[in-house]
Amino acid sequence: MEKVIIVRYAEIHLKGKNRGYFERVFCVNLEKALKGIRHELRRTSGRYLIAAFDDLDAEEILSRISRVFGVHSYSIGYRVPSDLDSVFAAARIVCPQAGTFKVETHRADKRYPMTSIEISAAIGGKLLDANPALKVDVHAPQHTVYLDIREEGTALVFGAFEEGAGGMPVGTSSKGLLLISGGIDSPVAGYMMAKRGMDVEYLHFHSYPYTNEQAKDKVVELARILSRYAGGESLATVKVTHIQEEIHKKCAPELNVTLLRRFMFRIAERVAKRKGAKCLITGESLGQVASQTMEGIASSNAVVTLPVFRPLIGFDKEEIIVRAKKIGTFDTSVLPYEDCCTVFLPEFPAIKPKLSFIEEEEKKLDVEALVEEALTTLERISIH
Repeated sequence: MEKVIIVRYAEIHLKGKNRGYFERVFCVNLEKALKGIRHELRRTSGRYLIAAFDDLDAEEILSRISRVFGVHSYSIGYRVPSDLDSVFAAARIVCPQAGTFKVETHRADKRYPMTSIEISAAIGGKLLDANPALKVDVHAPQHTVYLDIREEGTALVFGAFEEGAGGMPVGTSSKGLLLISGGIDSPVAGYMMAKRGMDVEYLHFHSYPYTNEQAKDKVVELARILSRYAGGESLATVKVTHIQEEIHKKCAPELNVTLLRRFMFRIAERVAKRKGAKCLITGESLGQVASQTMEGIASSNAVVTLPVFRPLIGFDKEEIIVRAKKIGTFDTSVLPYEDCCTVFLPEFPAIKPKLSFIEEEEKKLDVEALVEEALTTLERISIH
């Protein structure tokens, strides 16, 4: 009998002839998640088994596995030979000695001499004989003993399915650059793109000395939390103070944020191309603030050629907050340190600015020189 953690994958089942590629990436991601913990990772048909681990590490392993995209569900249980005596020995460990229960069997090995119902009945009868305080309830049992009869003459015995992160393995959908602020939205946007298999890199804009070091530290921590799901080893930061000062000095005040975002997108596209990223990712939600109207979004899109993914575009704030709490970024996001978009914030920002007006105001600035100066301030911060 061997104690194991059983990992089942999600959408990879649907990938046909490309399935092997997705499985290989998934395996690499599992190994990354378990780095530093003694274990063996084994592949069996449609399952991965984590074995040879110290019991003291079990909870940490389960915690890490829960954050790996591509995991449909996971269970801690036992791997035994598929004969009834061995299966029963493991089932006795999994099943409590009192209360209501049922046995549920999945029989992947169709050559096994008993049907799933027959196996469940046999093991259930043995459990009743061994534990008189048990009672069968097939409709709403307090406990379920799961038996998974595999093709290679073994069985997996466990007592619960834990829900995994779902989605696709990170790295199977190319790479994207997340424009991460210190707010609630952008980390959630990065999480959602990583769930679709995207390898996420991070870029943050700051306005030192108008914003302080605590504001930057806050973003580093957000990137660190997000990297547990989305990968990424460093955060790139770029200073845009000089751009904001020029916009404030020379352009219509109601366009302060709109013009700044156009600069951010230009800079982000250049950083993305250096990193090999194929798209930009933002936390914008339609209509949430003045710069996130259709006109504001179109203005930002107009200065880049890379696609811009906005996974939160149709979400309201409460929906985003729920997700931020779930992934563990919310408490950091609400710390009272402001980001660069709050600097020189106009009293009445333009809600539906015309692109022709924006472009006319932008002619007052040396756009290329300002972008190049910003890129000279690029700094990489390790988030591990």
